[in-house]
Amino acid sequence: MTIRFAVLGCGRIGRMHAEMLARRIEGTSVAAVFDVVADAAESVAADLGCRVATSLEDALVDVDAVAICTSTDTHVEAIVAAAEAGLAIFCEKPISLSLSDVDRGLAAVDSAGVKLQIGFNRRYDPSHRAVADAVARGAVGDVHVCKVTSRDPGPPPIAYIKVSGGMFNDMTIHDFDMARYVTGSEVVEVYARGTAHIAEIGEAGDIDTAVVMLTHENGAMTTIDNSRQALYGYDQRVEVFGSDGMAASDNVHQHHTTLATSDGFARTPLEDFFLERYAQSYLDQWAAFVTMVRTDGPSPASGADGRAPLVIGQAALRSLQENRPVTIKEIDQ
Repeated sequence: MTIRFAVLGCGRIGRMHAEMLARRIEGTSVAAVFDVVADAAESVAADLGCRVATSLEDALVDVDAVAICTSTDTHVEAIVAAAEAGLAIFCEKPISLSLSDVDRGLAAVDSAGVKLQIGFNRRYDPSHRAVADAVARGAVGDVHVCKVTSRDPGPPPIAYIKVSGGMFNDMTIHDFDMARYVTGSEVVEVYARGTAHIAEIGEAGDIDTAVVMLTHENGAMTTIDNSRQALYGYDQRVEVFGSDGMAASDNVHQHHTTLATSDGFARTPLEDFFLERYAQSYLDQWAAFVTMVRTDGPSPASGADGRAPLVIGQAALRSLQENRPVTIKEIDQ
C-alpha cells in the first residue's frame, strides 16, 4: 500500500520532506501540497507532479497522511483537522508554544485514535541512536551524566528569531528531547544560564549562548551547551557516562580524510548546515513513520515526546529569568 501524503507548508523544510516522500521513501507519494504562499505551493507541485490544494480542508481530501511543516502557530489547527479526517499525522517541532494548545491537539489525536509522530529527527541519527541503544541495553550501566553539545555555525535571520519562541523553544528543544531519549529518563528539574554575545539577538530579546543542567528522575544529570555561532561548523555531540562505561557520538566531517605532516594533523571541516549533517536521519525518520502506520505500532516520537521538551523549555526560561533551579512540577501541575 502506498501512503498518500498531503504536505502542508512548502518552505525549506516542507519542500525537503515533500521531495523525500515523493522520490526517496519507499511506499509513499505526495498527492497534494498546500501553502498560504501560493507561489511556493505551485513550485513544489510543478516539481513533484501533484495537485495544489486551495485550503487546509481541501488538502486533506483523498490522502492517507499529512506532513505538517507550516509555521508553529498553525500546527495545532492542522493536527485537529487531520485527526478529525482520520489521517496519520507527522508534525514538525514544536507542536505549539502553548501547552494548552498542545493538549488540545493531543486530545484530538487520542479521541480520533490516529497515529502521530513529532519531527525530532535527531532521534534517528545513526550515531545518536547508537548511544541511546547502548544505554537501553545496559552497556554503560547506571547513567550518571549525559553531555549534549549543540552549536550552530551561524544564527538564523533576526526576523525569524523574533517569532521563534526563543532559543530554548527553537534550538535547545532538540537537546531537551535528546536528553530524555538517550538517558531513558524524564526530567524533574532545570537550571539554565544564558547570554547574548550577538548584539542584534540581545536587542530582539533572546539569547545566543546557553548552558542548561537537567536533573532526571533516575538521578542522572544532563548538561547542555548551546551556541548560535560556532564559526568552525555544525557542532553536534552526545555523551553518556555511567557506572560501567561511556557511549558517545562525535561530529560529522565533510569527509573522513586526515592529513598528517610535520606541521601536525589536519582534518576536513565539519558539515556546515543541518540538512547535510542530519541527511540520513530525515530519511530514517520517514522510514520509521511508514513502519508505524503499516504495523499499527507505537510512535517513535509521540505526542508526549513532543510535549515534554516544551515543558522543559518553559522551565529553562523561568530559570534564566529568576536565576534559580525550576522543577517541572512548577510548570506542569
